[in-house]
Amino acid sequence: ALKSGKYDVNKTALLITQTGGGCRATNYIGFLRKALKDCGLEHVPVISLSAQGFEKNEGFTFSYPLLNRAMQALIYGDLLMNVLYRTRPYEVKKGSANALYEKWKQNCKYALRKASRQTFKQYIKQIVKEFDELPIVSKRKPRVGLVGEILVKFHPTANNNVVQVVENEGAEAVVPGLVDFLLYCAYQSDQQLMIGSKKSKLIGESVIQIIEFYRKPMKEALEKSSRFTSPKTIHEVAHGAKSFVSLGHRTGEGWLLTGEMVELIEMNVKNIICMQPFACLPNHITGKGIIKELKRAYPGTNIVAVDYDPGASEVNQLNRIKLMISTAFENMPLESEFKEKVISVQDVKGLVTT
Repeated sequence: ALKSGKYDVNKTALLITQTGGGCRATNYIGFLRKALKDCGLEHVPVISLSAQGFEKNEGFTFSYPLLNRAMQALIYGDLLMNVLYRTRPYEVKKGSANALYEKWKQNCKYALRKASRQTFKQYIKQIVKEFDELPIVSKRKPRVGLVGEILVKFHPTANNNVVQVVENEGAEAVVPGLVDFLLYCAYQSDQQLMIGSKKSKLIGESVIQIIEFYRKPMKEALEKSSRFTSPKTIHEVAHGAKSFVSLGHRTGEGWLLTGEMVELIEMNVKNIICMQPFACLPNHITGKGIIKELKRAYPGTNIVAVDYDPGASEVNQLNRIKLMISTAFENMPLESEFKEKVISVQDVKGLVTT
């Protein structure tokens, strides 16, 4: 991008978020700086954005307008992802869900220039309303949850367009929101008090309350809708996770990865793709490492772990996903036929008798 000529490299900076700790992403900022130096662009600054304040960045400060826009943008993004993935596999008119998404994506971008609370709440209600009214077929499809390391989970280039793969195979993708990761970072469990403090826990709870303040209009709109599901609180996700892993697992996605799988299963999304990049140690422990126990605790759960990396075989990835989805279809017919045929209580009694 910097070498394309589209940007004035003397007035451009790169910014990267960092969680720190035993995560390979901790090294990315060093690699970025080395790459810039090798390209003769050493003068372009690289800003480290982290709650821990790993580096002091001269000229870059947080302001209320910046944080306000960032939070509204994150909520808009999570909401649009939720409603689009829930409706697109069932649309009557091909492309209608994407068209509605593009319309609201542009509206939200313009709204963020002023980022007023009133417009924010109004747009959220309208987005849910219009996607709720989008014509869809009544056909049922397997729902496939997508969890994993944060970049691989959300970035289509990193996961070889896994959402498209799932939809092309005749299923529906269900992806927990990006805001959940922020809530996880702010959440301070009792186990952390061994290395933290009560003050840090109070600060964390305050941050959670602020984030939930922004998320409240979205949750209210989704709860009132007929098609969509509202996300759980981070305390509920943590409660689901601690039955399987210690909440002291904080490196990378840590216990959130387990918590999201439990959340999906309890939403009756029992088909899950757990994605991780090569050498992502936290994911191999709280993702891959917990699959067997989840299957034992929740019979009928269908989970597959898929590694994503430039050196990984895409054919192998596709085969594992296709096999998992074929199993999902096999587990589906009795339930779907039963639900589609039931019209009244009398029918239920007849079917049970049969």
